Amino acid sequence: MAGMKAASSLTGRLLVATPLLTDPNFARSVVLLLDHDPQGALGVVLNRPTPVDVSAVLDGWGQLTGQPAVVFQGGPVALDSALALAVVPGEDDQPGPLGWRRVHGAIGLVDLEAPPEVLAGELGGLRVFAGYAGWSPGQLEQEIAEGAWHPVDCEVGDVCCLDPDGLWRAVLRRQRGPLAMLATYPDDPTLN
Repeated sequence: MAGMKAASSLTGRLLVATPLLTDPNFARSVVLLLDHDPQGALGVVLNRPTPVDVSAVLDGWGQLTGQPAVVFQGGPVALDSALALAVVPGEDDQPGPLGWRRVHGAIGLVDLEAPPEVLAGELGGLRVFAGYAGWSPGQLEQEIAEGAWHPVDCEVGDVCCLDPDGLWRAVLRRQRGPLAMLATYPDDPTLN
C-alpha cells in the first residue's frame, strides 16, 4: 500500500449507502470492501439476492452456500463473473484452508476453481456473487466526502446474513449516535 497509510485503508469495512445515494445499483446497499488502496477500491454488495440458485450455475457449491442459497448481485461490474466469500472460523494469524484467502478477520475469498469438497468441512458460511463494485483512484474517497457512503465496521455475520433485505437497517441500527437514526429513514420520504 505504497502512499496510503494502512490506517486509512477501508479494506474489510462496510460501506452503507446513505439515503442520498439513489443510483439503483447502490440505493440502500451494504458493500463489503475487499480491497482499498491508492489504485482504487473493489467490493461486493451484500444485500442484493437474485432468484438464481447457486447450484444452477456452480456445480457442487450450492450445498455449501448459506441461506438464501442464491447468487447475489455483487455490483454492476463484470456481471458474467463470479466470486465467493466464505467465513472460516479460527484465529487471524492462522493460515486458512487451501482454496481460501483471508481478506479481513475470518472473511476470505474462495477459489471457485477448487473442488468444493476440499473446503466442505472448513467453511462456516459461503456466499456467491455475480459481479462486483469498483472505484477508480480517489473516486470512493470523493463519494464518501460527498455523503454517499458511511464506512462502518463489518461483523462476520454480515457476509452470510439470513435476512439480506433487512441488512441495511440492521447495520445502521447497531451504530452509535445519529447514524443509528438513519435505520428509521422511510423507503419513500415523500410519503411522510
